[in-house]
Amino acid sequence: MLSREERVGVQARAVDGTVTTADGWPLPGAAVTLVGEGGRQLGRAVAGDDGRFSCAADAHGTSTVIVSAPGVDPLARTVNVPAHAPTDLGVLTLGSARRRALPAAGAWTIDPAHTIVRARSRHLGLSTVEGRFTEFRGTIRVAEPIEASTVDVRIQAASIDTGNAERDAHLRSGDFLDAERFPALTFRGDRVARLSGDRWTVGGALTIRDVTRSVTLDVMYQGTGPDPWGGTRLALTATTQLARRDYEMTWNMGLPGGSVLVGPTLQIDLEIQAVREAT
Repeated sequence: MLSREERVGVQARAVDGTVTTADGWPLPGAAVTLVGEGGRQLGRAVAGDDGRFSCAADAHGTSTVIVSAPGVDPLARTVNVPAHAPTDLGVLTLGSARRRALPAAGAWTIDPAHTIVRARSRHLGLSTVEGRFTEFRGTIRVAEPIEASTVDVRIQAASIDTGNAERDAHLRSGDFLDAERFPALTFRGDRVARLSGDRWTVGGALTIRDVTRSVTLDVMYQGTGPDPWGGTRLALTATTQLARRDYEMTWNMGLPGGSVLVGPTLQIDLEIQAVREAT
């Protein structure tokens, strides 16, 4: 049985840190093992719901901390454990080279239940108003080479939802989307280019109302992986900015001081999951 002084020493020699995924989410349940010279285990801990861990060490000196969790590649790091002070390793990020592999060629169907199509605009020059389109469908066709890939998306204009019925009705009117005359927004992407690492651009034609303009999406590829239903999914995030006047949505109200009710631009944010179609 350890004496009080020995227990205090073990607590002082703790190695602390936070385990996250590559996109910054906590990784609860990650196993943290501290290994000393000769492979002797000096301590072990499990990350909590917030990804935090504190691993008490049986001895001080140079050791190796090994962090592992299902579905990601393990991480090993050499640390120096002081005799009388805890060591904070900060954030330890676990990724997976397998998940970052480029998606297989073929058709991938966008999953509306796990995809977000969001538009934001400035309101009164003070804050933002966010709306989501809740009805859409689309297909990503991955080609070889991948730069020849295409994207086709169709969004129901009347499905805009900002959480306010009066505002939604106005957005569906002729002042904005004119959903009765032009029921769908469409995007056809056919210019794919890699910038670096997981960053890509996808250029194409976006049609809102009866106006078609060329737009470029800034895309982050999040990887692929299996789902619980026997399928394979890919994940992407994408952003772009649109000028409302380019799509003849110029309605506004002037305010004292020269400001306006609605900002001139729209920030578009997409979070996409797509399921590979059976071949």
